[in-house]
Amino acid sequence: MTSNNQGANMKQVELQDGASADIVQENVQHLKELFPDAFTENGVNFDTLRQLLGDLKVLDEGEEKYGLNWHGKKQARQIALTPSLGTLLPCPEESVDWDTTQNLFIEGDNLEVLKLLQKSYANKVKLIYIDPPYNTGNEFVYPDKFQDNLDTYLKYTGQIGDEGLKFTSNTETGGRKHTNWLNMMYPRLKLAKQLLRNDGFIFISIDDNEEANLVSVCKEIFGEENYLANIAWKHTQQSKNDEPYFSRNKNSIIVFRKSDAAEQLRLPRTEEDNKNYSNSDNDPRGMWRSGDVRSPSFRQTLRFKITTPSGKVIEPPENGWRWTQDAINEKIETGEIVFSPDETKIIRKIYLENQEGRTPENVWLGDRYGTTRGANTQIKQIFDGKVPFDTPKPVELIQNIINLIHNDKECMVMDFFAGSATSAESVLRTNIQDNGSRKFIMVQLPETLDETKKEQKEAAEFCNELSVPQNISELAKERIRRASKKIKEKNPDYDGDLGFKVFKLASSNIKVWNPDRTDLEGSLLDHKEHLVEGRSEQDILYELLLKRGVDLTTPIETREIAGKNVYSIGFGKIITCLDDLIAANDVEPLASGIIAWQKDLKDTLGVKVLETHVFFKDSAFRDDVAKTNMAAILSQNGIDHVRSL
Repeated sequence: MTSNNQGANMKQVELQDGASADIVQENVQHLKELFPDAFTENGVNFDTLRQLLGDLKVLDEGEEKYGLNWHGKKQARQIALTPSLGTLLPCPEESVDWDTTQNLFIEGDNLEVLKLLQKSYANKVKLIYIDPPYNTGNEFVYPDKFQDNLDTYLKYTGQIGDEGLKFTSNTETGGRKHTNWLNMMYPRLKLAKQLLRNDGFIFISIDDNEEANLVSVCKEIFGEENYLANIAWKHTQQSKNDEPYFSRNKNSIIVFRKSDAAEQLRLPRTEEDNKNYSNSDNDPRGMWRSGDVRSPSFRQTLRFKITTPSGKVIEPPENGWRWTQDAINEKIETGEIVFSPDETKIIRKIYLENQEGRTPENVWLGDRYGTTRGANTQIKQIFDGKVPFDTPKPVELIQNIINLIHNDKECMVMDFFAGSATSAESVLRTNIQDNGSRKFIMVQLPETLDETKKEQKEAAEFCNELSVPQNISELAKERIRRASKKIKEKNPDYDGDLGFKVFKLASSNIKVWNPDRTDLEGSLLDHKEHLVEGRSEQDILYELLLKRGVDLTTPIETREIAGKNVYSIGFGKIITCLDDLIAANDVEPLASGIIAWQKDLKDTLGVKVLETHVFFKDSAFRDDVAKTNMAAILSQNGIDHVRSL
């Protein structure tokens, strides 16, 4: 069957179609939804917008205004808004349980990776923990060349030439120590916020060098009202006598929430937490302890007398009561407040049954939260007595952070400075302990190791033993594999997720149009095939999945239709055929098979309308007639989103 439907059209996917989420455009769209009157066909009418906002006057005090500013801040903000044209290539051979796992390990520059994850994972991550570089004056691993981050990453990893590439040596003598670090962190934190759920949290480990700057930057990005704590973590028990002034025994963990939708943070209660609760009066509500009834500060309105049932009068404390008269009367009725036997005072009962977990403190000691030395011991147990990482974090530390999210055992945990992958192991071990099903996303730059340097020699040698490239991400992946194996050995009946999918950052599968002006004919012939040579069908499938906002762990189904492999991604959200040849006589049976499959998927999902995007290789069609007929047949059957690659 052929069609003369002139309305059907199969558009070709351009490079920009493969870009990550355009945050600027999304911001404009949100503004337009709130204030449609402020928009004209030419753009935003700022006078109207000011009117709609009540004509607010903002005092601009120039350089004297409060806030943290540094050279390059505008550029760092802009780079966070610039979409990525890269992709993530699947690596099943480096993964564990590829077909079933919900966990991800992504190798690449986290700035580009965070951009690429925006469409699929925006507002989906509950907890982010990161342990970024502490800016001690040594060289940064992360280049500060923001003009084209993917290009910088490809040069850094040796995938393209490194002409003109310079790395930051952020020593004090360079005069840019804090500037370089802030330029590195700012866009990554901006992008991280977009991935967090509205009830999500971010925890950031840092030392004294950048602690103050980090808090200031996070207040700007997340909002001062969402600043929760600066936790002091005592990471070592030993005093360092070689320090000139103070022995540095603690690091900080900065905590922010995304919004006030976040629930209270609580730790699981222990017997020690409950030791002050008793039930000596046989209260039917169970265990309780007494609580303070005094106001923490002087309030004249709370200084009133309380009359007991027998008519005695109880004078108020110096600052007044903690509650109003009506509130106290209500608490007396509910039994939360009782009178002493001699009716000379009131007693507040705090019931154990009302205590949901334990409020965490802002000082964390090593005996409960682990130490750097303990982390080294944990690594040794995994890596046959060796410690191939510098200053790894202890599993107990990250587990306690995860446990603070007490109401969600199925949430997504992210670490985009994964390092030794402690966060990944912590997620797996926490799931074992409470039968949770949390998922993780780890991101780590393939930081090259130098076996000539003392602190990296052991790590480089271990990579040689494994016959893998000498970089940190290889060791991190191996750590997760070994940790998973040990967990399974100790828990043979556990059937939870102990695997992870590996992806690697790379340039897009779609070729960039970059003609040779001296040979335009040759350039046209070279660009006849729009996909990068050497990339697999799986590579292309995952780029489609990523750029269309589908979860990277979504199952991909395969059917043979008209002798060709056809793939369904995300239960029919994307259907694609990447065969190299679709002849005129293939069009009708192939289209009919796709239509039938989409109907099966709709019936399975129980939906009337399934918005399916269908993709073919542009070069597969031998002429425009076959391409037009394919688009027409699919359109006549309700599939309007048909594109060629």
